[in-house]
Amino acid sequence: MGIPMSKLSESNMRFHGVIPGKKADSLCQITLDVVFGDSKNYCKEKLTFEVVDFHSAYHAILGRPAYARFMARPCYLYLKLKMSGPRGMITVTENRQRAEECLQKGSKIADEQMAAAEMEEYNKNADPSDLLRAMKPASESAFQSIDETKPVHIHSTDPYAAPTHISTTFDSK
Repeated sequence: MGIPMSKLSESNMRFHGVIPGKKADSLCQITLDVVFGDSKNYCKEKLTFEVVDFHSAYHAILGRPAYARFMARPCYLYLKLKMSGPRGMITVTENRQRAEECLQKGSKIADEQMAAAEMEEYNKNADPSDLLRAMKPASESAFQSIDETKPVHIHSTDPYAAPTHISTTFDSK
């Protein structure tokens, strides 16, 4: 955004639930003027935003503190934000298509971050010897039948799959 570092201040804010099971710390915070409306009817307030280092479909997120500061009322059903201005009601309207795009992009980012977090956790707990054991071809089945059996390859396309042994003699019961 081209904002000088001198405008940023320290923050100890911690976010939970951005990446499921993980926490994210704010890098710093910045106070900016936020204006809603037009040149004839507008509302201007200073809002403090937390600066974070994670991917999101949004550049800024307004929450309850911003709504309280502007005395605004969000309507999620109609994607509108309404507040009183000096010359009447100010209505901020969002584009439904853009909102859907942000929702889809946010979902994709969350899936990618969750997959990365799961892979990191898996790599911490994985035993390399288990991986090597799984890559070795199965030589014989642990099952040993006392009756006559014949080997049948169920997975004909997998040369490492051990055959399944099927009985050649069945009891008449």
